[in-house]
Amino acid sequence: ASAILYGLRISLGIGMASALAALAVGVVVGLAAAYAGGRIDAFLMRIVDVQLSLPTILVALVLLAVLGQGVDKTLLALVLVQWATFARNVRGAALVERNKDYVEAAMGQGLPAWRIMLRHVLPNCLAPLIVTTTNQMANAITLEATMSFLGIGLPQTEPSLGLLISNGFDYVLANQYWISVFPGLALVLLVVSISVVGDQLRIV
Repeated sequence: ASAILYGLRISLGIGMASALAALAVGVVVGLAAAYAGGRIDAFLMRIVDVQLSLPTILVALVLLAVLGQGVDKTLLALVLVQWATFARNVRGAALVERNKDYVEAAMGQGLPAWRIMLRHVLPNCLAPLIVTTTNQMANAITLEATMSFLGIGLPQTEPSLGLLISNGFDYVLANQYWISVFPGLALVLLVVSISVVGDQLRIV
């Protein structure tokens, strides 16, 4: 039980940290694309399109195969496969807000672009971002568990739920299936709980 609780803490921590870091990157890219427009917008969105067209799990596996094991490397890989989703959502919401009167009034006052986007546009884009963040958090936990199960995610010194499932898998044939089943159930409950929170936030 203590190992599962410890694994829950690590999996949840990595999911939250990677989702928030990806959110920060996506906000910067999305706001820059929405405000600049033209060639800058087209260039940034082509990068986003390429990123989103690639299979997430495959990109994450390739990145970790190159970077190696470690908490920091796993976080980096998860951020690199998640930021594009945030960037597209932020850009879409920011484009709607950018054409409103209050933004044009702020631009007319000569306020710097970063202040307009951060203080006026971004707060009005937070509602969809909160939902996206919870969904990406659940995805990050699932991805991390998959990579750790395959042996290229977290090291043995940081036993997340995926690593606990992998360690217990060796004992399945010895009829000690519970070693993998309970961490697996904890992982399912964690992901489902976060997804339910995201769905409730969408309704609100």
